[in-house]
Amino acid sequence: MSRLIRLDRTGHTEIAEWNVDGAGVEHARAAFAAELDHGYFAVAPGPDGGAEQVHELPLDAELVVLRRPIAGG
Repeated sequence: MSRLIRLDRTGHTEIAEWNVDGAGVEHARAAFAAELDHGYFAVAPGPDGGAEQVHELPLDAELVVLRRPIAGG
């Protein structure tokens, strides 16, 4: 089961879950798009073991994390 979570003041909130077989995928894609529209960035595990920003929901990722941009400048 893959998960889409949003980092927030409580630690994190689970937004959606989906299976590789397709269960929950449409809900997860819609939730992912809505969170991006609200200004969140999404990161998922990269091929080198690090994390990379993603603009589409990677269905094969076990965990996708949504976060706000870092403030400051």
